[in-house]
Amino acid sequence: RIPMRQGSYVALITPMTPTGTIDLPSLRSLLQFHLEAGTDGLCILGTTGEASVLTMAERKAVLDVAVEECKGKIPILVGTGTIDPEHVKEQTLQAIDCGCDASLVVTPYYVKPPQRGLIRHFETMADLGLPVCIYNVPGRSGVDFLPESIGAVAGHPNIVAVKEATGDVSRVAQIHAACEANGVSKDELLLLSGDDGSTDKFVLGGGDGCISVTANVAP
Repeated sequence: RIPMRQGSYVALITPMTPTGTIDLPSLRSLLQFHLEAGTDGLCILGTTGEASVLTMAERKAVLDVAVEECKGKIPILVGTGTIDPEHVKEQTLQAIDCGCDASLVVTPYYVKPPQRGLIRHFETMADLGLPVCIYNVPGRSGVDFLPESIGAVAGHPNIVAVKEATGDVSRVAQIHAACEANGVSKDELLLLSGDDGSTDKFVLGGGDGCISVTANVAP
């Protein structure tokens, strides 16, 4: 596996044909485009990749092409988060089997778990063995994974990054402080902006990069 690293990750679209099937040749071309453009990392099957409406077979087809084109060249981060923990496990194990490098796990949406439930959820998924990037996007999920809670899980050896999509750039300093309060160096946890509009300030404030929708057209 290639470890996650600083830089710009593209939140890749999943191209479709007019009939609604996945356009695998176009997907392959997009992946080659990002390799040539110098994109630092690949984030596939996230919100922008239509993951919530794809079957497990369709997901496997996307993962297989991504691994064929990008494995060993740039990190392959795959969205495996959803509302049902058992389905998160199923998708994470599929990502492991396909040879992906890390999983992007969103806070379970709609049900608004308490912080202790979120902590257990992320630790359980990290225990599966694939490095985890926590995805905090309260505007979509309805629940905010707070900096103190991020600090509490940051010591897990497989929790390696956070995609912070609140748009609040002060979170960078708050998360760093929470990590250090739990004996974890801020350098041990990557902080990636999930809000294109504030990425510059996020990085200038000590963040490590972004997972960007805009990077689809401007790597």
